[in-house]
Amino acid sequence: MKKKIAVLTGAGVSAESGFATFRDSGGLWEQYNVEDVASIEGWYRNRKLVLDFYNERRAQLKDAAPNAAHLAIASLEKDYDVCVITQNVDNLHERAGSTRIIHLHGELTKVRPEHGIYDDTGSEREVIDIGYDKVVLGDKAPNGVQLRPHIVFFGEAVPKIEAAIDVVGEADILLIVGTSLQVYPAAGLYRYARPDIPIYIIDPKDVPVHDARITHIRDVATKGMETFISGLK
Repeated sequence: MKKKIAVLTGAGVSAESGFATFRDSGGLWEQYNVEDVASIEGWYRNRKLVLDFYNERRAQLKDAAPNAAHLAIASLEKDYDVCVITQNVDNLHERAGSTRIIHLHGELTKVRPEHGIYDDTGSEREVIDIGYDKVVLGDKAPNGVQLRPHIVFFGEAVPKIEAAIDVVGEADILLIVGTSLQVYPAAGLYRYARPDIPIYIIDPKDVPVHDARITHIRDVATKGMETFISGLK
């Protein structure tokens, strides 16, 4: 039976593909007020602004490509049972070949009715894959409700966090790549790892986590994945 690896990824994985991040210097938070474009209050205040913002992100994603870190994570499936838990809303893990992915914060290439679409188990209903197309005011779901980005906004629950907790709890290795571990609840997922398993963090910056199980590979995602994989051999 293959060992299980849970991989938690954040913006640092996609940054090397040229996909803009929110938190870094020059990132989107310096260009936009996060409350305007990434909160549920912002959505109800100005739907057009939010739709335009994610239309721009979708167009940017169309021109981005998976980088060596995405490909290296996908390659782990040759020898391990891998589940990627990502905070990213892009589809670069899918395009790199990863087959089991939990999108904690939604998916940029999908939309849904602006009212609730999750059942009691966190499963999705009424989600529409639009690829890289635009969505504008007046575009409605089959039930007549305005379509919104399939994104978990600030101020909303993270419906897939329970599934992610289960994956981390069953893992034999936890790999954390390109996340500052500052956005909750995702930042607390490592606490659900079994006490006997190793945890690897790939990030060039300091991370606010102190745990004896952690090996910090202080590098960007592409280089750090090379180090991680070489250590598995």
